[in-house]
Amino acid sequence: MNTAKRPDIDQYFLDIAQVVAKRATCDRAHIGAVLVKNKYIISTGYNGAPRGLGHCDEVGHQMENDHCVRTTHAEQNAIIQAAVHGSSTEGCTLYSTHSPCKICTKIILNAGIQRVVSLQLYRDDSVQAMFKEAGVEFVTVASA
Repeated sequence: MNTAKRPDIDQYFLDIAQVVAKRATCDRAHIGAVLVKNKYIISTGYNGAPRGLGHCDEVGHQMENDHCVRTTHAEQNAIIQAAVHGSSTEGCTLYSTHSPCKICTKIILNAGIQRVVSLQLYRDDSVQAMFKEAGVEFVTVASA
């Protein structure tokens, strides 16, 4: 008999985001994102160098203002993969291991994503105000 508690839908997709984060190639932060529409995954993304460029774990970091700028963020990669494969992001939920930065927040807003769920606030908590103003639900949940 299985006595393990079944995770709710948010925890289910956050767990998947944590697995996706294991593919990240910048060792400063392993971040994963899952883009979901109608409870189905349409794409995933993790932080790593743009296609065709060397990854941090291969060639080192490219630091500017204490941030590694070599990588494309997980949220950006998830949205890009949806576009590459012809999936609309309008009305989606984005699950991420970390809350998005300001640039990712602007991309999320322009992509028509209606809900963002993350495991933890990361670096800049001012993105909450941006989501609120735009009418996008933003939820941070503790990892189980």
